[in-house]
Amino acid sequence: MKNPNDSFIKGRIRSLKFAFKGAWLLITTEDSIIAQIFVAVIATVLGFYFQISNIEWMIQLLAIGLVLVAESLNTAVEKVADFVHPDFHIKIGFIKDIAAGAPTFAAVISLIIAGIIYIPKINLLF
Repeated sequence: MKNPNDSFIKGRIRSLKFAFKGAWLLITTEDSIIAQIFVAVIATVLGFYFQISNIEWMIQLLAIGLVLVAESLNTAVEKVADFVHPDFHIKIGFIKDIAAGAPTFAAVISLIIAGIIYIPKINLLF
């Protein structure tokens, strides 16, 4: 909530504090985020190993960010749905399934990007 006594700079610092707190909560409590970070670390190691280009790094980092953002928003939707209706409800289930589709799309696109980047490099090894 905005504090009317905050200056512009103080308000931005407060917003950053909440943003980092949210990121920390995701990293420390959500298995899906932890799994995606694990995959991101592997992709990063592969990037260094295969010495991918700057453009490939940018695309890979965008793909990693896309997946993490989609997972984060999916988690937020699920938490809100569970708060609004903690018991099973078919409409809440439908909403949660749709929200789960977003990280699925992001992950599939990221796998395609990884294939485009790494398959030619792996083929050069053999």
